[in-house]
Amino acid sequence: MELAQVNAKDAMTLRQRTGLGIMDCKKALADADGDMKKAEELIKERMKGKMDTRTDRAAGEGRIEVASHGANTAIVSVRAETDFTAKNDDFKAMAKKVAGAAAAGAAGEVTVSPEMTKAIDEVRIKTGENISFHTGWNFVGGAAASYVHHDGKKGAVVHFSGPVPAEIGKGISQHIVAKVPSPAAVDAADMPADRVAEAKAMAIKEAQESGKPAQIAEKMAEGKVRKFFEENTLLNQAYIVDESKKVKDLLPAGVKILGFARVAVGADPLYATAKA
Repeated sequence: MELAQVNAKDAMTLRQRTGLGIMDCKKALADADGDMKKAEELIKERMKGKMDTRTDRAAGEGRIEVASHGANTAIVSVRAETDFTAKNDDFKAMAKKVAGAAAAGAAGEVTVSPEMTKAIDEVRIKTGENISFHTGWNFVGGAAASYVHHDGKKGAVVHFSGPVPAEIGKGISQHIVAKVPSPAAVDAADMPADRVAEAKAMAIKEAQESGKPAQIAEKMAEGKVRKFFEENTLLNQAYIVDESKKVKDLLPAGVKILGFARVAVGADPLYATAKA
């Protein structure tokens, strides 16, 4: 079909579906002999090839999204090049779809599925930006609570062994997002060995340099290590809403925190699980 034969109304409909220029839509309709579905497939195929060459462009913006599927709860981060695109309704809807697909998947770190890829590619084509899946984690079973900041750029999920009041679950999730320093582990036993070794070495060095007698220096080092765990483990941190309490004091009897995730745009995620 010649370009001149393309129905202008069809070209406009295709433009609304894909977000591309009217001439690109007319050409696709001409190549597809006026078949709307085939023309849309042609556009996606052609534009995806162009977008795949742009993956080296910086994608420093994005959005955090949380979704549940049955007893599963997933948190994901999807990247974009501009804040304008990250706030776009199509981008938000896509991020929700990606989170939903993640929650329906396997436990642990999220693996990108064809469903996620398709949803992301559709927005990549519409916006012309380098959009990609960043990271995600799926908590399976038990109970979960979450919080995503109003700007969509940081959020957290807490995984519990059993139900907790909604306000407590949300409060602990907000604590994880806002607390400085951010918790690095659920409890002392879960802290990565390299972090513990580093903290102990620094405490011993500071104690020795104090010039105190050996026994006093040893107690000083023990105190510093204890303080390190209080400041960097979720259960032992002073609750940000009421610092007279520790996070562990908020938990209902018999309920444990099994893990948590903290995800922020432009930062490395933190996924922490408690030892059985």
